[in-house]
Amino acid sequence: MTLARELGAGGVEVIAADRNPRLVEQVSDLVTLAVQMDTTDEQAMRAQNVGEVDVCVVAIGEGFEASLLTTLIAKKLGVKKVIARAPTDARADILSRVGADQIVRPENEAGERLAHRLANPQIEDYIELDADHSVIQLRAPAKFAGKTLAELGLRGRYGVNLVAIKRQPKVEAEGAKETPELFIAVPSAADIIERDDVLVLVGTHSALSALPRD
Repeated sequence: MTLARELGAGGVEVIAADRNPRLVEQVSDLVTLAVQMDTTDEQAMRAQNVGEVDVCVVAIGEGFEASLLTTLIAKKLGVKKVIARAPTDARADILSRVGADQIVRPENEAGERLAHRLANPQIEDYIELDADHSVIQLRAPAKFAGKTLAELGLRGRYGVNLVAIKRQPKVEAEGAKETPELFIAVPSAADIIERDDVLVLVGTHSALSALPRD
């Protein structure tokens, strides 16, 4: 549901399919097309032109057999990239063997993000890009406040790149309206870091771990 909602909001054409009519109804206003369908039925999948989609995400919560058959059918119909959800390593291996191009382990990924956030409370979010690189959202360390990006020299001094700044809402004066959150994409060297900013940073795991935290 969340994936369909986010993709739909981003303007991506989405076909959502589920056996449960209630779930289909809930997502119908969020996607291009919502269909009540058994995805293990090859003829039903063919009728919806599933083979013509760019990516097929198999995220069936219950019933591994259904995930397996849906993955097989999607590949048979010619889908170039199938991303399948797997709750265990064994099932991930099976899905890969029958053609899944990418395996998603939501429980593991959520656990890893939680572990990083518990170990580093200043980190708002964490996404691993590959074995060596990550993107983090870090509350600006106190020593960064009031300095320009040129003065901080994040790339040269710490080996990380600043992708964006998320500036928190604030009230300029008593009785005034709260300003909205500001998102500064691709900040310039002259931009000044404020105390409660959240920095979106990308770099190697070791470089990001070496950033000051307070």
